Amino acid sequence: MIYFEEMKYSKISIITPSFNQAQYLEQTILSVLNQNYPNLEYIIIDGGSTDGSVEIIKKYEKHLAYWVSEKDNGQSEAINKGIKKSTGEIINWLNSDDYYEQDTLHKIANAFSNKETNVVCAHGKIFDSKTNTTLYISNGTDIYDNNLPKTIGWARIDQPETFFRKSVFDTLGLLNPDLRYLMDREFWLRYLFFYGLNGIKKMDAVIVNFRIHPQSKTSNQKSFFQIEHDTLFYQLAKQHSLHSHQNFIKQNFSINEDIEMTMINSDNFPELIGRALNYYLLLRANEFYASDQKKNAQKILAQIKINLLSDKDRQLYKKLHFRNKFIPVPVLNLIRKILHQ
Repeated sequence: MIYFEEMKYSKISIITPSFNQAQYLEQTILSVLNQNYPNLEYIIIDGGSTDGSVEIIKKYEKHLAYWVSEKDNGQSEAINKGIKKSTGEIINWLNSDDYYEQDTLHKIANAFSNKETNVVCAHGKIFDSKTNTTLYISNGTDIYDNNLPKTIGWARIDQPETFFRKSVFDTLGLLNPDLRYLMDREFWLRYLFFYGLNGIKKMDAVIVNFRIHPQSKTSNQKSFFQIEHDTLFYQLAKQHSLHSHQNFIKQNFSINEDIEMTMINSDNFPELIGRALNYYLLLRANEFYASDQKKNAQKILAQIKINLLSDKDRQLYKKLHFRNKFIPVPVLNLIRKILHQ
């Protein structure tokens, strides 16, 4: 019974990085504290807010394991400060404009009851802050069973609903402070290269509410997300001397060469990196086609090695190749609309 209780109530460390979001911060804090989870370590790292956030934090400071308000170099540094202070067995961060569903932490603790589990991925509700309406329920972090190259190449992590064991941070290190938008995706890439698809548990539950509002980076800085995305794969190719991929990405996408990706040792899997980059190009071709940039899509499709794709993804490649050549996206959308009437 003692063993069960220890497993059920493993210490969970939640970090909230925050800067000038007083209008949302209290809801975030209460969503953590009102979990009534008996082994919670809650840490708030504020970047020197001047909008009343500090007063809100002080209101709840007796329930916090640690908090600080001081200037920093952005979200990645703030989260890293929190990780360094964390002593829990399970760690995640919750941004100061999001909030948890009730019983989230109990569900997460139960999902980690198997010692072999390193990561738990659930679902989130994405909602419009202005209208308070649900836009959609996320699929959760993408895991493609038995296809590690695709999981890496299409690496999409829903960070708020993806929790890690502290031992993963101990092994892989902290977030990359050079990244301001996709620090979670870069860390996820490191996980996949080191652990593969092992230790990942998918949980069919909505555990967090992700707020879309005019000031959020997700709403008004989308182009910067894309630059960091392309830069990650550019750096991956550069680090491992995959010059054709490196040159193609540099010539065709916007990248930031000042960003350094955390070095990933490829001695044991050079083929994996090549296959992952091939899937990354398939993803980008699909995105360009969807935005009706046919010339760019066609240029990328010409770089893809179809023999490195799974049977299912070869069908996607062929479909994209045909549609990109013969069917404009507006026409395809019209056809879809007619068929669904």
